[in-house]
Amino acid sequence: MTTFIGKPVTLVGPHLRVGDQAPDFVLMANDLTLKSLNDFGKKRKVISVVPSIDTGICDTQTRRFNQELADTDNMVVITVSADLPFAQARWCGAAGLDGAVTLSDYYDHAFGKSYGLLMREWNLLARAVFVLNESNEIVYVEYLDNVNEHPNYDAALAAAKSL
Repeated sequence: MTTFIGKPVTLVGPHLRVGDQAPDFVLMANDLTLKSLNDFGKKRKVISVVPSIDTGICDTQTRRFNQELADTDNMVVITVSADLPFAQARWCGAAGLDGAVTLSDYYDHAFGKSYGLLMREWNLLARAVFVLNESNEIVYVEYLDNVNEHPNYDAALAAAKSL
């Protein structure tokens, strides 16, 4: 069971597993352009999913993955939330992470549905981390049972750095 602020929530969509091919997506970037998984080419990817970038745990999660993997060759950190692109851009500027990739699933929640993360009761995304290899195969995944907790940073970072 998954909870958010102490209450059970219903996640829409399938839970993805290690070995699955990551579903493609179309999300909105801060400049209002559309980005797909394929736009990141053969890079290794950490997809960090947060309910709202403007909250404490989400802020920490976004900063930590971006700061610890910033100098890793051929890797991109993609933070996905249902926040509006304008809010994501404002947060990136205020956080000093202008180069961070933040993508918004606010429009149709298609990402949340295909990754099994849309919290039906809130229309927000549950917290999760996916690490993908160059072929977009999932090599690490963590769905958090309590959305109000931090992910296992060490495990996700180790998986990303081992690629």
